[in-house]
Amino acid sequence: MDDAAKPRLVGFNHVALEVGDIDAALDFYGGIFAFTLRGRGRNSAFIDLGDQFLALSAGRTQGPDAARHLGLVVDDKGRARRHLERLGVELLPGDGVEFRDPWGNRIQLVDYQNIQFSKVPAVLAAMGLGELRKNEAAEREIQEKFGSG
Repeated sequence: MDDAAKPRLVGFNHVALEVGDIDAALDFYGGIFAFTLRGRGRNSAFIDLGDQFLALSAGRTQGPDAARHLGLVVDDKGRARRHLERLGVELLPGDGVEFRDPWGNRIQLVDYQNIQFSKVPAVLAAMGLGELRKNEAAEREIQEKFGSG
């Protein structure tokens, strides 16, 4: 099939994580991150990420994730690492900041300033992150890949 006839992937609306218990998951993630809920049901909760969301769904039955993981973007990865350490959350080996939640979901934290992923200024402002900026290397990568327009 001709690529022009195929739909294009644009991005993520949400990612769903299976957890054992919604209240326990909200307590766990709420102990680590500041967030607001977009919605809540008996067996689900939706953590607001501005123009995206993280869906938590009760009912995880599989074992811990090995290589499969979710990369969450944070405003300050170093601060996140220090906070996880203070909370006693076990960090996985390596140079990054990775951990497993109590249900075995592997979470990798990525610093917003270092990556090409960008939120438009209006979304950042609405999230209270209007001052968040990219570092020079990320800005250069964005410019090289996407140009000025």
